[in-house]
Amino acid sequence: MTSPPRLVLLVTHTGRSAAIASAAALVARLQAAGIAVAAPEEEAGELALPDVIAWEQLDDQQRASAELVLILGGDGTILRGAELARAANTPLLGVNLGRVGFLAEAEEQDLIVVADAIIAKNYDVEERVAVEAVVHVAGQVVHTDWALNEISVEKAERQRMLELGIEVDRQRLSRWGCDGVVCATPTGSTAYAFSAGGPVVWPEVEALLLVPLSAHALFARPLVVSPHSQIGIDLLPSAARGVLWADGRRSVDLPPGASVTVSCSPQPVRLARLHITPFTGRLVAKFSLPVHGWRGVNEDDV
Repeated sequence: MTSPPRLVLLVTHTGRSAAIASAAALVARLQAAGIAVAAPEEEAGELALPDVIAWEQLDDQQRASAELVLILGGDGTILRGAELARAANTPLLGVNLGRVGFLAEAEEQDLIVVADAIIAKNYDVEERVAVEAVVHVAGQVVHTDWALNEISVEKAERQRMLELGIEVDRQRLSRWGCDGVVCATPTGSTAYAFSAGGPVVWPEVEALLLVPLSAHALFARPLVVSPHSQIGIDLLPSAARGVLWADGRRSVDLPPGASVTVSCSPQPVRLARLHITPFTGRLVAKFSLPVHGWRGVNEDDV
């Protein structure tokens, strides 16, 4: 019996000419090795590459057979790819064509290495904690969502702060007048939570971060809680309107009196890794941290 062809989903930041050129090179190499390539329908048209399949035209079984989501772009493009990968729990492999690219596994100059690793199945898969949120209004569930980096609750009106009641494990913690709050994963600790003053958490740590945004309170420090904890965020009835954001990509309005429950998702996000290297090295490289010239540090290793 003939085995079905291997399939890779390609997600590309088609607004960048470098991404389109990189896509053409990768597709040609993968197709030459007998690997079928699919792309979201609109992107497939923009790439105009021969024999690229429109992802929307595949059935559920065919989509589930994809072995990788290969992403060309920055972290925003990788988060978009994660949305497409989630239904089938498909691993993501990002090639950074942006600025920081913390979620990416390779850089633009590594295209051939990436293609050859996919062809040879020479990669490992690492699981990362994801978060999920449930929104209640008047006791009814009105919205659910998930995120790889963070769920944030933010004010909807610039001139008015939010009044939030915060719970951890169904126990009241504090009340904050603030611009909002970020509930981040360790993966997201270097994203929005980092900009808000949260700690950097190594990705293999299973935890959930709670980071207030410009809170007017005596106790308003970033917290790191158990991966089994549940964070409750209540918009007080007299509060301003809020907005829930998932990875800064998907949003829903929150009326006064709404409540949001955030917890770690039972379904992780799977990342394909070409190089198993210490997170410290990635941190130094992505943030250009000043380590050169230190005694005992090999400058070729950072």
